[in-house]
Amino acid sequence: MRKTWVVVADNSRARIFTVETPSSPLIEIDSIVHPEGRMHDRDITSDLPGRGAGSGGSRHSYETETDAKDYENMEFARRIAVFLDDSRKGDRCKNLIIVAAPGLLGNLRGELNDQTRKMVTLELDKNLSHLNPNDIRKHMPEYLPNK
Repeated sequence: MRKTWVVVADNSRARIFTVETPSSPLIEIDSIVHPEGRMHDRDITSDLPGRGAGSGGSRHSYETETDAKDYENMEFARRIAVFLDDSRKGDRCKNLIIVAAPGLLGNLRGELNDQTRKMVTLELDKNLSHLNPNDIRKHMPEYLPNK
């Protein structure tokens, strides 16, 4: 089997596994930690939105287009995508299987470049990063796809 990596991620950690054959167990080889993903909005933002005057003397707060948690999620997805692209360029992996919490998976799809996206053979929208490798493997097909 070609070098297959399994990326299992949530908002604060991405674990990188490899498999020897399509039916073999997962072997953890690396991880990326993003502690900001566990923080509350109030701890991430340094300031509350400004206030503005509405018609008739009422006041309202300005909303940001993206809240702090979403921003951190997008930043982490970008960081994972850069790591995976660098690994592709370094010929460290040929196939990717991505298992990620639904929100992160969507952001990660948007951040992967075309060459790295072509390496993806399977996606699962599940948050399994807290599980041990054997339990993660139980949530996956018995025979993992490869190209």
